[in-house]
Amino acid sequence: MAEAVRVFSTGLAYFLFLFCSAWFVPAVALESERFSLSQPLTIRWLYNSGATVNLTPAVDFTYIYLPLSGGSLIALHIADGEFRWKTEIGGDFSASPVADERGVYVASKTTSLDNMGERTRASGMIRAIGQKSGVTRWARTLSSPLRGALVADSQALFGGAEDGSIYAFSKETGDILWTKQHLVSFASQPILSAMKLYIGDENGTLLALDKKTGHIFWRYQTQGALRGYVSAVNGMIYFGSADGYVYALNESSGKLRWRRRTGAGVQAVAYAKEGLIAASLDNFAYFFTANDGSLVWKRQLPGRIAAQPISDQDSVLFAPLVGDICIVLDLRNGKQINTLPVGDGNNTAATPILAGDVILITTRSGLLAFAPPFSQGSSSYREFTEGPLAGNAQARSINGQR
Repeated sequence: MAEAVRVFSTGLAYFLFLFCSAWFVPAVALESERFSLSQPLTIRWLYNSGATVNLTPAVDFTYIYLPLSGGSLIALHIADGEFRWKTEIGGDFSASPVADERGVYVASKTTSLDNMGERTRASGMIRAIGQKSGVTRWARTLSSPLRGALVADSQALFGGAEDGSIYAFSKETGDILWTKQHLVSFASQPILSAMKLYIGDENGTLLALDKKTGHIFWRYQTQGALRGYVSAVNGMIYFGSADGYVYALNESSGKLRWRRRTGAGVQAVAYAKEGLIAASLDNFAYFFTANDGSLVWKRQLPGRIAAQPISDQDSVLFAPLVGDICIVLDLRNGKQINTLPVGDGNNTAATPILAGDVILITTRSGLLAFAPPFSQGSSSYREFTEGPLAGNAQARSINGQR
C-alpha cells in the first residue's frame, strides 16, 4: 500500500509539472531522479490507427487527446491507453490542440465549394470539448482557420490565424477577449511567458504581445518563416528560423544577444541544462551555450527534425521525419545513448510528449506509450500483465546503447 501511494504521488507531481508547463512553455524537460531517457524503456501500450496527423496531441492530468484525419478526436487514458471516447469536430484539424482539467480545445477548418464546384477560402472554428463526455461545451466560428498550435493559460486561449489575425478567447465561454490584425499569416507554435504571448509569422517576424490586451511590446525580424516553438528562459528568448539561424533575444526589449548559423532552416529548439538544443533541416542537431551561443557539439541524425526535442537533465530525444526510431543523445557530448523503435517509416512531425513516467509518441500507425519497465511484484506490474490491458498491448524492452 505504501509503495502504491508513493508511485501515485510521484506520478501526480509529474502530471502537475507537465500541466503547468503546457500553459506557459512547451513541456520539453523533465526533472526526475526516477526517470531518464537513457534508461531501458518499454512499450507500455499502443493505440493502432492509420489516421494520425502531423499535429501534437494534447494532454491533461489523466487523458491524451489524439487528433485524427477527417476530424475525429480520440481520448485515451495516459496510464494504460484505455479508450475513453471519440467525437467528431465537423471539419479537419488546423492546429495542435491544448487541454486543461475541464477538457480539450481544438481548432478546425472547413472548405466550401462555389457553384462551379471549386474550393473557396477556408473558414475556421474553435471549440471546447468536455473531458469526461467528449461533448462540445461551446464553439465559435472564425473567418479564417487557426494554424500551428493553440496555447492557453488558466483563463484564456490564444492562436494565430491563416489570415494574419491573432486571437485571445475566453476558455469558459469562447468569447473573443481581443484580436489583433496582422498583415502576414501564422503557422507557428505560440508560447506564453509571464505576461507575454510570443508568436512568429510566415515572413519571419517574432511578435511579443501583452496577453491581456494584445498590445505589441516589440517585434524582431528574421529572413525566414517562424514555425517552431520559442523557448523563454532566464530573461532570454530563443528560437529558430527558416533562414538557417538560431536567435537569442533579450526578453524585455527584443534586442539581439546572439545568433548562430546552421546548415539549413530551424523549426525545433529546446532549452536544456543551461544550453540550447537546435535541430536543423540539414539533419544535424546542435547544442549551443545559452549565454553566448558557443557551439558545444553537433551530431548528424538519420533524417530531418521538425518536432521539438524533449530532454531530461542528461539527455535529449529527437524524432526524425525519416527512419524507424527516435534517438536519444547525451547532452554532454552528443553521443547516441538510446533508441526508441517506432516501426518502419512511422515517424511524424508531431512532438513527443512527457506525461508522468510515460513518453507518448505519435506515429503514422498510431500512438505509442514508452515507459520504464515495471518492477516484478509491484501492483502496477500485476495490473499490466494480468489485467485487461495484457491481452491487447505490446510490451517489449528497448535497451539503452551505451
